[in-house]
Amino acid sequence: MGRLAGFSYRQIIKILKTFGFVFHRQAAGSHEIWFNPETNRYTTIPNHSGDMPEGTLRAILKQTAIEPEDFLNRS
Repeated sequence: MGRLAGFSYRQIIKILKTFGFVFHRQAAGSHEIWFNPETNRYTTIPNHSGDMPEGTLRAILKQTAIEPEDFLNRS
């Protein structure tokens, strides 16, 4: 397990809100679109039970332009 493993949907959303992300709209199925008006960036977040796979979280951070280290510092 890497450093980004073991985060749930709720934990990820809580941290993304500290970076200025807000819920934008519901997407297909159990996915949600979140938006940051300051950086004008969107990301898609799956709302599934259990922990988010590390690769999925890395993709979310890439879309949001948040460094993994900055994300971990706010957790």
